Parts: sequence; C-alpha cells; structure tokens
Amino acid sequence: MSDLLKKFDPWLEDAGPAALTIREHLMPAEGPDGVLFPATFAASEDKTFKGGYNIDEFPDGRNICLIDSVGSQANRIEPLFAKDGYAGLVPQIVVKAGNRQVGLLDAGHRAGDAIVRCSALQEELRKAFKAVQNGDAGSLAEIAPTSLVFGAWDSRDTQAKLPRLIASTIRAFDVRKLTRSAQYVPATEYVEHALLEEPADEKTRKAYAERGFVHVPASGSHGGVIATSGVRRDATLHLAALRLLTVGGDAAKTLTLRRYIFGLALTAFTHSPSGYLRQGCNLVPDADKKREFKTVYGDGRREDATVTHSEALAYAKAAAKAFGIDPDRKIDYKTGPDREVMFDVDLAKKDVSGDTGDGTKAARKGRKTK
Repeated sequence: MSDLLKKFDPWLEDAGPAALTIREHLMPAEGPDGVLFPATFAASEDKTFKGGYNIDEFPDGRNICLIDSVGSQANRIEPLFAKDGYAGLVPQIVVKAGNRQVGLLDAGHRAGDAIVRCSALQEELRKAFKAVQNGDAGSLAEIAPTSLVFGAWDSRDTQAKLPRLIASTIRAFDVRKLTRSAQYVPATEYVEHALLEEPADEKTRKAYAERGFVHVPASGSHGGVIATSGVRRDATLHLAALRLLTVGGDAAKTLTLRRYIFGLALTAFTHSPSGYLRQGCNLVPDADKKREFKTVYGDGRREDATVTHSEALAYAKAAAKAFGIDPDRKIDYKTGPDREVMFDVDLAKKDVSGDTGDGTKAARKGRKTK
C-alpha cells in the first residue's frame, strides 16, 4: 500500500485530533478602515429580527457582524470540485431541466435538493440516504461525496441529516454601521415634455418609478460597515465528525471511505477561497497578522499544522483512486461515475403533493440553506 495513503491514518483513528482549524485576518481591499458590505437577511417571521445586516450587540457595547455565513461559504467552496484539476476527484452529476443543465455541485442542497430528488436519481439517492441512517455512507459517497463533506439534509423525504465536516464563517468585530442615499435621475423629463401622461393614480406612479421614467430618491439605505476591530475568517474541519462515517461493520471499507472523504475535505479546507464576496465586499489578507493553521486535540492541545494544498490534493487523488474513482479520467457523462440525468416533471408533481413514491408521505418541513 502507498505510504501516501497511510499518511493521515492517525488522524482518522478514534484517538486522533478533534479538528483542524484555520484563522485568517482579513481587511477590505481599500484598507483596514475601508467600508465593506455584509450579507443582508430577510426579517424573521416573528419580526424579532427586522431584516438587514446581522449584527449581534453585547451589553459592554461591543458587537459582531456576520459578513458571510457558513452556508454561503460552503456555496463558494464546493464548486472547486467542478474545476480543472479537481473535477476528477468526484462523480460529475448533471441534471438536465428544460434548457438548463444544473450540476450537483451547484445545487443549493446537494443530494437533498429538489432538482436531484425529482430526477432519475431519486430512488438511488433514497436508498443511499437510508443506508447512511443505518450506518453505511458508502453508497452516498459513490454518488454525492461532497454531501458528506459540506453536509446535507434530506428534509423532504428520508429526513437523513449529514453534518458539515467543513464550517467556515467570516465575521467583522466592533462595526460602525453606515447608511447611504441616492437619487435616480431619468434621462429626460418624460411627463414635463409630454412624452408620457401625468400618472393618474398611485399604481401608475409606482410603475413609472419602477420603469425609470421619474425621479426616484433612495434615502437611508444600507451603506456598509467599518470594522474597527478587524475582520476574521474562522474555518474548522471536524475530524471527530468524519470518524462517524462508516461502511457498516467493514473496517477496511470504512477506512477507504474515510480516506476518500478526508482527502476531499482537506483539499477544500486548504484551498484559498476568493475574497470577493459581493459588490462592496472584496476582502484580502491582513499582511500584518499571521494566518493560523492548527491541529486541535480532544484534550485541548493545539499544534501548528503544516499540510499544504498541493499535499492535500496529492493525497485526495490517491484516496479517490483507492475508493474506485479515477481522478485523472476524462469527464464523460455517458460512462460512470459521471452521469447526466433528466429532471422528471411527473416526479416533481408527486413531490409537491407529498407522494414520495414509496407509499409514505413526504415531510413538509422548511429546508435550511446549505
């Protein structure tokens, strides 16, 4: 057996580390006192959160602002496995829906997403999710291994929940909230120059505004924040959760599975994500503060980790090959493990009605974003 495959086996054993952690200090591209725009969120149903920026206030006057959530970070990281040099590590599954093709790596809820659930993969995924519930993650890893890395919840069918092995979040500390105002000026005075009639009612007035035919002021809207105590990305690879993955009672197959999933997780974990999150939020490393990469043990010990991304990728390729996936293959949807399947309208209609197709009714619970 290759020594490369054995390299991280101590981390995959029960006595291994609890987690790997990365802490990166960031700043806006404009500088530490630059304005950055956090994510905005809708108001909660009970209106306890009125919507806008998610800023937690503390009694001592300090606060923490959520810049990018764990779900959003997962959305940004996972598509790595569709890029050249990485695509061969996982099965490339594409669902053809009308004129669109949606890759499993782009589906909002991975193997639990409606577009995958209502396709020719439905029964295969149902069996795989049920197998996970019974202690066998091997089948799901053969179809959707990134669902084991970034987590998934089959909330509309089997209720199988897969914890995230990788969690990454970006927060800003002690922020000062800004507002901004703007004024839209149309290219000409449409009403004044008799190009349009004076709006006769509020509905028409709103239509003029929406279509850009009148002046529209925008006052006091979200204007970003200044992080007076810095911005930080905290990421964790939960090895303790990884060690919960098994292939029934087969120790050899379980080790092969764990190596494969760990290789994917480590590759994603050590990859430097883009700091461009959205308009007005382009983050770069703070050169004055050192990046921390630690191995954290169950007894609280913290040691420097030294795994590079190239080392992680080499390991991931070896582990994928041992699992039965050729990392150097040419992607071909006509042969396994890569597949193109059709979205099934009839299955979607049954899904909406709550008919799972196996004699039970699907749960009607809200689904969390990934």
